[in-house]
Amino acid sequence: MYTILVIIQVLVAVALVGLILIQHGKGADAGAAFGSGASGTVFGSRGSANFLSRTTAWLATVFFCVSLALAYLVHGQRDPGSSSVVDRVPAAAGEAPSAAEPAAPATGEEKKAPVVPE
Repeated sequence: MYTILVIIQVLVAVALVGLILIQHGKGADAGAAFGSGASGTVFGSRGSANFLSRTTAWLATVFFCVSLALAYLVHGQRDPGSSSVVDRVPAAAGEAPSAAEPAAPATGEEKKAPVVPE
């Protein structure tokens, strides 16, 4: 299921990028005023803007829903032994270590302060 959703996510993302790049900006309408001949196109003089806008909106909605589904799937697949970052932070001075923190390994050697000659 996860792999299928990732494939759908990538395909929708590529289609969104393509559709956004195909669309004309707001300044592109100025050229039509001087006879650029947009009425002879496949979608007519105004049809492509409406079709491309609606398709982009639908693809954006699919992208959003698939993103939520992927986030839900990934959130549910955590290891039970894993802990959050907050649990891994060492205890502050004066606090007892929590049960989630591993004990420091015993090395057999105590660190001693260096002797400074007077």
